[in-house]
Amino acid sequence: MERKDLELLAPAGTWEALEAAVFAGADAVYLGGSHFGARAYADNFGPEEMTRAVRFAHLHGVRIYVTVNTLVDDEELPAVGEYLCFLSNIGVDGIIVQDMGIIRIARKVAPELPLHASTQMTVTNSAGVMFTYHNGMAQAVPARETSLKDLKTICSRTPSKIENFMHGALCICYSGQCLMSSLIGGRSGNRGRCAQPCRLPYTLVNQEGKDMLAKVDAGHYLLSPKDLNTLDILPQLIQTGVKSFKIEGRMKRPEYVAVVTDIYRRAFDSYIEGHYHVPAEDKQNIEQIFNRDFTTAYMVGRPGRTMMSDRRPNNRGVLIGRVQSLAKDHTTGTVKLDKDLHLGDGLEFWVSVGGRVGTTVEHMKVNGKEVPVARAGSVVTIPVPRGIRLNDRVFRTYDNQLMQYAAQFFGEDHKKRIPLYFQVTAHLGQPMEITATDEEGNQGKALTGFIVEKARKHALDQAAVKKQVDRLGTTEFSLGELTCDLDEGVMVPMSEINEARRAAVDELTEKRLAAFLPPRKKAVWHNSVLDQRVNHGQRKHSELSVHVDTLEKAKVALEAGADVLILGGDSYTLPLLTLDDYKTIAGWVRNKGKKWLAATSRIVSEGQLKYYQNALAQWAALEPDAILIAN
Repeated sequence: MERKDLELLAPAGTWEALEAAVFAGADAVYLGGSHFGARAYADNFGPEEMTRAVRFAHLHGVRIYVTVNTLVDDEELPAVGEYLCFLSNIGVDGIIVQDMGIIRIARKVAPELPLHASTQMTVTNSAGVMFTYHNGMAQAVPARETSLKDLKTICSRTPSKIENFMHGALCICYSGQCLMSSLIGGRSGNRGRCAQPCRLPYTLVNQEGKDMLAKVDAGHYLLSPKDLNTLDILPQLIQTGVKSFKIEGRMKRPEYVAVVTDIYRRAFDSYIEGHYHVPAEDKQNIEQIFNRDFTTAYMVGRPGRTMMSDRRPNNRGVLIGRVQSLAKDHTTGTVKLDKDLHLGDGLEFWVSVGGRVGTTVEHMKVNGKEVPVARAGSVVTIPVPRGIRLNDRVFRTYDNQLMQYAAQFFGEDHKKRIPLYFQVTAHLGQPMEITATDEEGNQGKALTGFIVEKARKHALDQAAVKKQVDRLGTTEFSLGELTCDLDEGVMVPMSEINEARRAAVDELTEKRLAAFLPPRKKAVWHNSVLDQRVNHGQRKHSELSVHVDTLEKAKVALEAGADVLILGGDSYTLPLLTLDDYKTIAGWVRNKGKKWLAATSRIVSEGQLKYYQNALAQWAALEPDAILIAN
């Protein structure tokens, strides 16, 4: 296995996070534009910044995928079409989508723009992946509830490239099936505006309003899952056949993107080299940068309530010790450390009697002496906030040393530039020639407009040439090696050298970009794409459809005037309807001159496909008026 066989896919919500992802070793980055992305509250990328982002990433050999994964309204379709053309024309490597309308438009106006089926499409089985494949989607992201076993089956049965989440936040709902934010907050997750109601406190009550968990050791954040972390099972995840491994986190700060991407990069590399290993320090750092505690979710087994972070809906930090003693005035305290502590670290005390209070370590003492670092096992004295009690747990929520490490992956001062190899030739009576070559063999050449002549004062030497060639400014390049072939006693104006260097680098840049992604035909939006409507005529009156899952409900619905009965699908009543029940209800419907539909469940796992293959054939024999599918 080679590195190109596995794609490490990192998130970016800001330019700094994009740099962090690229420089920490991502093979691809997914980000959102100003519209139509499922993270409307991230900073996201405007048109100019998006264009710059694609160019930047491609120069560094990294792919860019753009999220266009919200549901859209009819009046938005022209804007969507123009946006898709823009993304194709600037060279985006793929878009992540869930709306079938967007898929149809993209295939018509930007056929060279690759499509990825978003996890929001709730693809839960191989048949679902095949559906996306036949609708022009070469890559699919299954629902996060898919097990390793089912992922392996899906990968073996489909030609699609499978992209799967491996780290980051989880939702309590099934992927793509949440309406909670919309219903109680007026902000739809399917429109990119999830208010994250699952991170709020709740009480589980019975019919009398009594707290059912009052005597149970449970927190208040009953709908808040832990974060996904697959470092311990990454080899098994790779062996399923998944090809693209995705980190969640477009709302996260660049330091998070840097640390998580860097750790997974090295984990993947160790697997590829045949000796998978994740150092203990990496496991500690990935926990430190952000965690709600960790889980592997549904990949292996059914975790039940152990998957929930019911005591903390946001970053809980890392436990570093407990309060051992307090000064009489309670302004300082001692902590027995389980881990090293540095000046600048942020701490949070989990107070015994409710609540949490925080502080930043600005000075500390060990054995009465001021120290910059207190080692694990020592007892450190630090200023503490009011309300702290003996034996309170102390968590580090901000690791100053780790943040400094993360900062090396982004920002102008930490740019990882691409080395170029320059050949400069200056012969008397000819133009100077500058050739720039990168490590992949892409090359740019330029001649000066000036003809090399005898020097009147200062002759050209390699040091003078190097000074001008090395002036690569804010480009993505740096001077790797310089070879000069200069006649003795000749001169060329510095401005001419600069202009030739600039032209050579520009030519190399365009060749490098074209080598990474060959030019596409220009995509152009035309409103006629939306004009293909089908006229079914008008109904004489509205129809009342009723979803039923028992014989009694079907009978009552028909007697009350239902025009259409929908049978089966998601059911909250046992026993489920049998084939004989379907026959009985179908007879009642026909006698009343009404209609009936057979329905599938919203979620169909890989193991249920055989059941539905049989059920669909049995339903078809009963001649329903239609079949209602949701998967």
